[in-house]
Amino acid sequence: MRHVFLGLSALITATCITATGLTAAELGDDGLHKAPWMRDTFKDLGEDLAEANAEGKRLMILIEQRGCIYCKKMHEEVFVVPEIAQTLEDHFFVVQINMFGDVEVTDFDGTVLAEKDLVKRWGALFTPNLYFFPEAVAPDQTGAEAAVVTMPGAFGRWTTLNLLHWVLEQGYVSDEPFQKYHARKFEQQKGQ
Repeated sequence: MRHVFLGLSALITATCITATGLTAAELGDDGLHKAPWMRDTFKDLGEDLAEANAEGKRLMILIEQRGCIYCKKMHEEVFVVPEIAQTLEDHFFVVQINMFGDVEVTDFDGTVLAEKDLVKRWGALFTPNLYFFPEAVAPDQTGAEAAVVTMPGAFGRWTTLNLLHWVLEQGYVSDEPFQKYHARKFEQQKGQ
């Protein structure tokens, strides 16, 4: 009887998740989550920025690693929230970097190196790590120097959603720091 109950419970959960569209990204051959809003590019960041601008989107680099429990949390609990997934799809050009990968990446300054070496160059120590970029990057800047916002680690639904909107609104050039923006927005979102 217990097996029937557990099986039925799993089926109901899977059906509810599928019906609401809250499904986590599939794992790729590299062990990283592959979400539909991610772009498969040649990882030339200057070209990626130009393509993002042409689409009216903001470039976001997402550094992840195989087996990362915090990356899994983001993909299973946060990125699947419909409003977050839609915001990423509609407004961001997302390129994934494998923290220990060997795929060549061309940094904004023209330096070509393996993903794992780019991660070291940028000083990224944690995954997931999100980098957001302005519409223009000087040709002598690295990604770490050019990023207008960095989110190291996993955060919850409201922090992530509010950070995405803060980036879109270019809050990083305003007098309101993200923490105050987030507190103000979170008060409005409490009942949702």
